[in-house]
Amino acid sequence: MKLSKYLLTASFSLLMVMGATSAKAEEYLSQADFLKQAFGEQQPKVKTLWLKKDIKPQVADILGHPYAGLRVRYWYQGNQSAWILEEIGKERPITIGVILDADQIRSVNILAFRESRGWEVKYPFFTDQFKGLTLTDDQQLSDHIDGVTGATLSVRAVTKVARLALFFAHKEGLAGASPVADNG
Repeated sequence: MKLSKYLLTASFSLLMVMGATSAKAEEYLSQADFLKQAFGEQQPKVKTLWLKKDIKPQVADILGHPYAGLRVRYWYQGNQSAWILEEIGKERPITIGVILDADQIRSVNILAFRESRGWEVKYPFFTDQFKGLTLTDDQQLSDHIDGVTGATLSVRAVTKVARLALFFAHKEGLAGASPVADNG
């Protein structure tokens, strides 16, 4: 009797520890719903920005590390573009959607969050700070973003992605955004 009780307690404890350490993605907004927010029912076809070696150094400067992929997919129609990008918070990727009107941010949305901490960045009190921001000549956002206590790394990840989406839009020359000169 004592052995079975011990095994049951040990098994339950192990399951609790495993559940706490495996960060499953919590989806807040699907890709389809995000694109519907950006473009309504008439969604444009996906486009591709190839990350050639001429822009990789600038992307690495924005992120603080090299970008892992070879290409970025985005959607573009009229003067609006939508970007779905991922960046590591502390240990796991955060999926972030950025909608741009010409060369300024219309909205930032957290599509999926996989970290155990820092999820506060999904709330409008944080994401609304990005509305209307643009990219400065030195690849920074045009205004300061206030942090969230306990979510510093998530705040940094979202801020980097917002800067990166603006940079990519500039690079592509989308809707009034003048293309960024290559510094390579």
